[in-house]
Amino acid sequence: MPTDLTISRSAVVQPLDQIAAGMGIGTHLLEPYGRAAAKISLDAVDELADRPRARYVVVTAVTPTPLGEGKTTTTVGLGQAFGVLRRRGVIAIRQPSMGPTFGIKGGAAGGGYSQVTPMEALNLHLTGDMHAVSAAHNLLAAMTDNHVHQGNRLGLDPLSITWRRVLDVNDRDLREIVTGLGGRAHGRPRQTGFDITAASEVMAVLALASSLQDLRARLGRIVVGYTYDDDPVTAEMIKAAGAMAVILREAIKPNLMQTVEQTPVLVHCGPFGNIAHGNSSIVADRIGIRAADYLVTEAGFGADMGAERFFNIKCRASGLVPDAAVVVTTVRALKAHSGKYVVKAGKPLPEELFEENPDDVRAGAANLRKQIANVRLHGVPPVVAVNAFPTDYASEQQAILDIAAEEGVRAAVSTHFADGGKGAVQLAEAVMEACEEPSGFGFLYDDDLPLDAKIDVIARQVYGADGIDVAPAARRQLDRYERHGLGTLPVCIAKTHLSLSADPSLPGAPTGWRLPVREVRASVGAGFIYPVCGDMRTMPALSSSPAAERIDIDEDGQIVGLR
Repeated sequence: MPTDLTISRSAVVQPLDQIAAGMGIGTHLLEPYGRAAAKISLDAVDELADRPRARYVVVTAVTPTPLGEGKTTTTVGLGQAFGVLRRRGVIAIRQPSMGPTFGIKGGAAGGGYSQVTPMEALNLHLTGDMHAVSAAHNLLAAMTDNHVHQGNRLGLDPLSITWRRVLDVNDRDLREIVTGLGGRAHGRPRQTGFDITAASEVMAVLALASSLQDLRARLGRIVVGYTYDDDPVTAEMIKAAGAMAVILREAIKPNLMQTVEQTPVLVHCGPFGNIAHGNSSIVADRIGIRAADYLVTEAGFGADMGAERFFNIKCRASGLVPDAAVVVTTVRALKAHSGKYVVKAGKPLPEELFEENPDDVRAGAANLRKQIANVRLHGVPPVVAVNAFPTDYASEQQAILDIAAEEGVRAAVSTHFADGGKGAVQLAEAVMEACEEPSGFGFLYDDDLPLDAKIDVIARQVYGADGIDVAPAARRQLDRYERHGLGTLPVCIAKTHLSLSADPSLPGAPTGWRLPVREVRASVGAGFIYPVCGDMRTMPALSSSPAAERIDIDEDGQIVGLR
């Protein structure tokens, strides 16, 4: 089979104005960025408002394994399958961060015959939105430090400054740093650090904003630290919010691309799924939901992570109600969740993993069953997608179909990687049936529930914990946020994505454990409280053999090494 890059470059693409026309979007709403992408004016939200609403489908998955489950590929394949069935499908996904692209992943455009094209543009810069987020975030950091240096009229306690800097590159050496060295003219020394751009609150703000005006207001509410009297200091008070909004004025417009089968794709924002809320933008969904019969969007990592945030954070902010959720799994993933195999990223896979063994698939089924239950907690009909691999045996795929039947949910084996949209037709038909079920959607918790109770609800009902253990420092932070009137905000729990628990080494659906809450941050502009549970890093590191070593330009000036 050809490489992903070869498939992408050989795809027959349509001019983007034709792709937009199929969505009911006129050329007056398009701002081309070369041949690869075009910005869509926010005026499209109002112009499309009277059109029928599409069915709204979120794609999630079992807990990720180092093997990769192909969630983006399934999202793209499903969107293409609606076209095969003569339904209009539109896809909405996040923009990949260059940190993981040059780190472990080497690309995140989907794969095979179910990918977004051109993959080089998607993975590398696209229209510059990531850099705009970095610039706006770091402008606020610079103006905060400058405020202290220039007399500190607000009485901002330098030791309370929580606003770090960001960079869209994995770099462990920037996690903890000291700034302001070199004498008085160079600032005031203090310990701080860098996060990756996808973890920036500005990224979360951009993804959750409903308009340019809402973006400006949310930026103003960002809290950078506290005064000596423990009062919050905001970006508005620092007088940085207006300039930040100017930097992001173009970035708030969604990017239009297409798949290798000319299905429209809205690519916008890229908040991390284990730190931030892990979903693409509200404005993209508001355009897509009036431009298709089915809008397919993707939530980061497993259903305990991105899907839970999709339901309880994104849907709260957007007012949109999902009709169905696809839970992606693979034979290899469930074998890994059996706990019988040692699977590590970058290491050779155990040979016995590829032997026919449906019993091992059933042994790892607890994770799939729990993620199905997590979707149902929110009243949304789940559909299991078995992403097929050439190494699968029919008996192993049947084991997953049997598990789904035992849970009373629809399921289909999908060969979209090799066959494109036609390989996902059965999955699309199952999704269409699920979308016809009466909606019972509801949030997991009420706004007026105390913050620690919200964390406890998610820990017990979604993760399967016996409760939460709140560290003394985290308790003080929770009390501060309640005192400042932030108790009605939803919570976005930052924990490992590699396990339902807070321990990445525990596969399956662990029981008999408690969620450790060691720190709590407030993302006031984004509109959520951010508990940090377990050992979490907001700046990833490079491995011993990062993908950047293999990405290059050949003698013809073509990019090589992306995957």
